Amino acid sequence: MKTLADAFEHTLQDVYYAEQAIVKALPKMAKAADAADLKTAFEDHLAETKEQIAILRKVFRSAGLEAKGEKCDAIEGLIKEGEGVIEEAEGVALDAALIGVGQAVEHYEIARYGTLKEWARVLGHDEAAAMLGEILDMEKAANNKLTGLAVQEINKASAAKIVGSKVARA
Repeated sequence: MKTLADAFEHTLQDVYYAEQAIVKALPKMAKAADAADLKTAFEDHLAETKEQIAILRKVFRSAGLEAKGEKCDAIEGLIKEGEGVIEEAEGVALDAALIGVGQAVEHYEIARYGTLKEWARVLGHDEAAAMLGEILDMEKAANNKLTGLAVQEINKASAAKIVGSKVARA
């Protein structure tokens, strides 16, 4: 990469690959989740991610680029982490850890889409910038939903089990 346009294209390909990998990972996360609200959150985000892929195709077209993915090591690592959580954790710990992995993915996407939106703006791809901003807002909302589930439901359930086990041991 030698220019901002090169960096934009490469990063767009990277996030396109990432979204497609996430589509494959989310059903596994939904299946593994114990809490009904968490299952639903992952299922809802799967539908949203498919919509984001369609928007990304429009972003590529708008910027005069071919829609293709470039292997994303970051998302591969996060997905591998999620697979490890599914294998190793159980009960409320599983749900809490799945939220943690889900938020790591969302934070990665928020960083990427924020960067891409600004680069698109600087490069004069105003339509692409608007669409990337739309995806950025979706990712922020998904992250906020996971935070809400953690704070209002999952973490409280985990704490109640910890307190309950301490009382049982006493």
